[in-house]
Amino acid sequence: MDFLKKFNTHSDYVSFTGTSKFIKPNVSYCKTENEVHFNPIEHHDYSQDYLTFVALENGTFTLTIGSAVTTSILESVSYSLDDGKTWTETNNVDSQTITITTPTVSANEKVLWKGNGVGVSTKTNNSNRPSTSSIFSSSGKFNVEGNIMSLLYGDDFENKDYVADGSSYNFALLFYADKTKVTNVPKLVSAENLVLPIKNVPTCCYYRMFQEYQLDEYTLEKAPSSIGAESIGLSGCTSMFWHCESLITATELQATTLARYCYSYMFEGCTSLTTAPELPATTLTQGCYQGMFNGCTSLTTAPELPATTLAIGCYSAMFSGCTNLTTAPQLLATTLVSGCYNRMFQGCTSLTTAPELPATTLANGCYAFMFSGCTSLTTAPSILPATTLANECYQEMFYGCTNLTTAPELPATTLANWCYSSMFYGCSSLNSITCLATDISASYCTRSWVNGVASSGTFTKAASMTSWMSGGDGIPTGWTVVDA
Repeated sequence: MDFLKKFNTHSDYVSFTGTSKFIKPNVSYCKTENEVHFNPIEHHDYSQDYLTFVALENGTFTLTIGSAVTTSILESVSYSLDDGKTWTETNNVDSQTITITTPTVSANEKVLWKGNGVGVSTKTNNSNRPSTSSIFSSSGKFNVEGNIMSLLYGDDFENKDYVADGSSYNFALLFYADKTKVTNVPKLVSAENLVLPIKNVPTCCYYRMFQEYQLDEYTLEKAPSSIGAESIGLSGCTSMFWHCESLITATELQATTLARYCYSYMFEGCTSLTTAPELPATTLTQGCYQGMFNGCTSLTTAPELPATTLAIGCYSAMFSGCTNLTTAPQLLATTLVSGCYNRMFQGCTSLTTAPELPATTLANGCYAFMFSGCTSLTTAPSILPATTLANECYQEMFYGCTNLTTAPELPATTLANWCYSSMFYGCSSLNSITCLATDISASYCTRSWVNGVASSGTFTKAASMTSWMSGGDGIPTGWTVVDA
């Protein structure tokens, strides 16, 4: 039997009625002397389906097209209740708010959506305003699946992985749920099978797309399984899942080419999220991961961070407030930029060990507040090897780390303005510091840097240094002083 020839035509496909397209099964087989046994395993390709809402309970769906969304952005939207056989179409109107509401559908029934345009949202002076967007809402819970591109390309959405040149905010706020700004919200439970195929995600394309805030009942549990992007544009995914407090799975992030603030605050406030996605990019941009997991209080493990080329504020507040995070990733960069690690682990109260920090070239505020409030931290880096400091570079770095006993070695001889200000403030167990500074004339460079440390300990200084004062701005009172 010629197995390959037999399965080299459309006969090797399984055809489904309705919206499902041809689906090629995975085939497992074993060959004996006289026959081949095979077992087709069906795999549904959601990229071939219209954007589809699957009702989990009886109710209606509504799409509100904001008055700022002109016909040049979105021409029309249609829905189908009979698996795409017939469609109800609504044309958009400039400068008017258009509302499309389906009849009541029963649990397990589906509503298909398609449209014609370059996006469903736009930008005004205040991009948070619902009037700038098209927003879905529902009276009952539902799942969403299928290809988001049917909202732009109508029936011709298959294999479309791009949007119009120069477009932005394409799907911003589409499932936005903020009771402080809108009355009716989408009660979306799972977007696991929603396909987001755009390869080069433009500016703010998915901005606040699934935001949930101050809801009586948080609903979204599963994010789209992946964002199939090679590059992410300016703020492309900013606050995409902001405060989705029921979200337990994050979306896979494949992009290696990033833009400013592209993932900033993406999962902020996702208090049920336990696992972060991999972040494969090695060259970062300004604010690209800023606040990305801020307040993810169930996150226990951080992703690897392979980047060696950083940018301003790139990791700022990335894991701030992750109170169950127990381990920090390796940080490989040796040249830092302004604010790059600022507040990165602030308030991570379960973190016990800080990563080694090999950077020798610093920038203003690069480590400021980095481990502030990490009350379980017992092990700091063995040394902070940079010998040329920058303004505020270590300001409040270990502020309030009440279980830290030994400070990292500080080999720099000349300090910069505010560089050690409040660095070990409130570290009530700290009893060992090695600081080789010989020039501490910079403004406020040691201001309150050892206020509240242990009442006794050992301070190791440079033998030639004679200008240290005693107290919170210098060598802790009551400590033994030895020369290096």
